[in-house]
Amino acid sequence: MFLKVELPWNVMIPAENMDAKGLMLKRTILVQLLEAFASKRATKELGYYLTVTSLDKIGEGKIREHTGEVMFPVVFSGMTFKIFKGEILEGVVHKVLRHGVFMRCGPVENVYLSHLKMPDYKYLPGENPIFMNEKMSRIQVDTLVRFVVIGTKWMEVEKEFQALASLEGDYLGPISEE
Repeated sequence: MFLKVELPWNVMIPAENMDAKGLMLKRTILVQLLEAFASKRATKELGYYLTVTSLDKIGEGKIREHTGEVMFPVVFSGMTFKIFKGEILEGVVHKVLRHGVFMRCGPVENVYLSHLKMPDYKYLPGENPIFMNEKMSRIQVDTLVRFVVIGTKWMEVEKEFQALASLEGDYLGPISEE
């Protein structure tokens, strides 16, 4: 799910980047904010950081004693993506294993769909393994699949989410490209 968020942030501007007339200050703050934002991947509370949509407020700058940098407290609006239990999403299969498949869904790299949660699908081994049902519907690498999220887990060290998926429900499964 996409979330619109308003976040406080501290932007550090090196002294050499300060313009004597202050004309380029807002631009410099925005560039530094975007760089800092891009380097932050995700948080457990807000999900994956996607983009800054607006710079809402710039506070008064404070000079840091030891570095000479100027710290500006800012408030900005942005978009994040967080995956929730019960949500219906679409993902692309990137790995097929005997016991299930791994999919990517937006910035979430590891959505696992177990063979136990794919009713009527059977694993067919080979050079390019697939899951197929009696109606010849296939789940293989690069297949777009609609699924329901049955669980999520935040991985603190990797700063990413993992999710468990299921095809048990109406209108879930591979999406035809016809």
